[in-house]
Amino acid sequence: MRAPLRAAAAGLLLALAACGAEARVAPPEVGNPAPAYAATAMSGDSVSLARLRGRVVLLNVWATWCHPCREEIPALQQLHEQYSPRGLELVGVSVDNRADRPAVGDFAREYGMTYAVWLDPDERVSSVFRTHGVPSTFLIGRDGTILWKHVGPVDARDPGLVRLLGEALAAPAPEGTSGPPDA
Repeated sequence: MRAPLRAAAAGLLLALAACGAEARVAPPEVGNPAPAYAATAMSGDSVSLARLRGRVVLLNVWATWCHPCREEIPALQQLHEQYSPRGLELVGVSVDNRADRPAVGDFAREYGMTYAVWLDPDERVSSVFRTHGVPSTFLIGRDGTILWKHVGPVDARDPGLVRLLGEALAAPAPEGTSGPPDA
């Protein structure tokens, strides 16, 4: 009887320790570091936010079946065209299921999406960034800090977003990172 009790106590201690470790991770809120996140590019290559460290990233979580997502794509494309020469990395993370992968590619072509599209059929981005629906968008600074977060369609003329994009793109890259394309 003692062995099962000890095993249960050990399991409980491990569970509590894991909860404590989870509690120490800052939530994905403005001012906190962006959580570690990786996915698969349309090409099949592994991609991650860690590889974009030193760059300004606009991470947009979307799906082909989401009507507000469809409405915001022209604004996202406009932001990509306007700010990518200054170093913005716009990444659209599709949470469509695996069977819809060909549809994601067709959708991106139909809507003229020339920015990076990452695939996340398991919707890990939703739990990692604690999103509540799509579209959800995060602006991440060169140092990995979340600068802006928005639920709903993005407006390319949003004064707060435009101001923060300008400030983030003007900021120097942290030492030891890739920085902007001309750095």
